[in-house]
Amino acid sequence: MKISTTKFFIGIDVSKPYFDVSLMAVVNHVKQPVQTARFDNNATGIKALDKWLKGHGVTFNEHSLVVIENTGIYHRLIWSFCSSRNLPIHIGNAANIKWSFGIARGKNDKIDSARLCNYAFRESDALTATEPLNPVLLHLKDFISARTKLIKQITSLRVSIKELGNVNEKPHQKLMERTLRSAIDGIAKSIGNIEQEIKKIIEENKAFKSNYKLLVGIPGIGHVTAIYLIGCTANFAGSPSGKQLACYAGVAPFEHSSGISIKGRTRVHRMANKELKRLLHLCALSAIQHNLEIKNYYDRKRDEGKHSMAVLNAVRNKIVLRVAAVIKNQIPFKNNIKIAA
Repeated sequence: MKISTTKFFIGIDVSKPYFDVSLMAVVNHVKQPVQTARFDNNATGIKALDKWLKGHGVTFNEHSLVVIENTGIYHRLIWSFCSSRNLPIHIGNAANIKWSFGIARGKNDKIDSARLCNYAFRESDALTATEPLNPVLLHLKDFISARTKLIKQITSLRVSIKELGNVNEKPHQKLMERTLRSAIDGIAKSIGNIEQEIKKIIEENKAFKSNYKLLVGIPGIGHVTAIYLIGCTANFAGSPSGKQLACYAGVAPFEHSSGISIKGRTRVHRMANKELKRLLHLCALSAIQHNLEIKNYYDRKRDEGKHSMAVLNAVRNKIVLRVAAVIKNQIPFKNNIKIAA
């Protein structure tokens, strides 16, 4: 007796106020008509989604797959719902998914959800389910994001005051400084409070604390970069390789040539986590200044005629490869290099 098999592929296009859902059932390898619906992106909408999926017979197990794009914060309710119901979900990179569509004419949320549904069906064998939502990790990421925004604000205020000092009369400049002092002090206090919460999360989470200690043991990497790496990689979920992490950070060089007409130098790709790349840049500068091995490497490459930015990127790449190695092996970096005075 032949057993009937049914699989469900669900594409969800998420926006701030609502999300559109497309559902395709595949019975004995035969695609059924796609069902669509729209729900509010709130707790009430999630309950309605649960009822709608059950009404269409969706199984909450490995025979179903949800695909959504990473929208930052707007997909969190859906991610939480899937995690609590053991419904496999793949949160994909928006650019990768978009390019997989090929040339696409026309766009709206309903069409995009249908495309995501077909993408889930077409790529189901290659897609891996995203790890269940970790509330503690989200709290850490929220604090990191808030800290970054506050630092930009306080830096902007300080730069503005300094620039005004070059053109204002002293009495007016003192008035400006006195007026804005409470705002600067308030932001600085908030940054301090956030730092305390971040340290508390790291200290209370065994997995975070272990990787944090490994990261800060690498020459050039400090507290801020370590916590950012933990946050942006979901504490290195999926064990990314050094090459994958370097590509994500935008420090991996790629060849740029074609036939005999294009023979460019190797270059990094503009698609990257810009904040991580900025932090790694600071890490590289610190390592060149304070670590003798990195300093000798930098000086040697510069003496060979290499461009300073190319060598600096090579240092960033070295740091990323060390990050991937110590996390994968769970062994502290052997820092047997003398520190320059």
